[in-house]
Amino acid sequence: MSFVTAKLYELDDAQKAAKPGGKTALVQFNPETLKVSYANQIVDPPGKARSQSEGNSGRQYVGAGTTKLSLQLWFDINSPMPGEEAAVDDVRRLTGRVTALMNPKASGADSKVFVPPVVRFEWGSFKFDGLVDSLEESLEFFSDQGIPLRASMSLAMSQQKILVADLGAGGAGRRRPSPGAAPLAEASQGSTVQGMAEAAGKGGDWQGIAAANGVENPRRLPPGQLLDLSLRRLPS
Repeated sequence: MSFVTAKLYELDDAQKAAKPGGKTALVQFNPETLKVSYANQIVDPPGKARSQSEGNSGRQYVGAGTTKLSLQLWFDINSPMPGEEAAVDDVRRLTGRVTALMNPKASGADSKVFVPPVVRFEWGSFKFDGLVDSLEESLEFFSDQGIPLRASMSLAMSQQKILVADLGAGGAGRRRPSPGAAPLAEASQGSTVQGMAEAAGKGGDWQGIAAANGVENPRRLPPGQLLDLSLRRLPS
């Protein structure tokens, strides 16, 4: 299994894929944690003072909610940088690629109006699309000539909706039950995997049950063989 590196990149106008020729920043060290927070803006109805006896009955939700992502990134010129062949002399050459994703650009409708780019943070199956709200860079280590060699960046992004992770259909993301977590069924004389699965109400899964239990001949089970009827081969 290959190592997956997190990255940030600018999205196209449809906000579906990477923008052709858009800005991209690879992460040198994958973050230890990703903090995702959700919030709804709650206000009282206009023109009415809510009394204590009303409780929450007078409150209203405004908007579709907000999801925020915050994480910490580290950069060090003395460590290999993914996609970087030549060594760099100043860590800001690496951190500047992240900062560039925050720069607003002129709106197509009005050149005097500037809008920030929509950015995606992607790490394996985790994807977050939104705007870079804030970015704090700390220069941590300097050379004798005063050149910064190491830096940390605190990145915060947000999107104007409550994000629900799409993990896909089928067996994607599922884990096999741990061995011994389910009671085992014992085969008697003349038992078959088909018959035992049918008795357990899982007749349609008998082939997957046989494969998951490593049964070579599902029509001829030796007496006393133990089967975990909760197992089945997950879709590939």
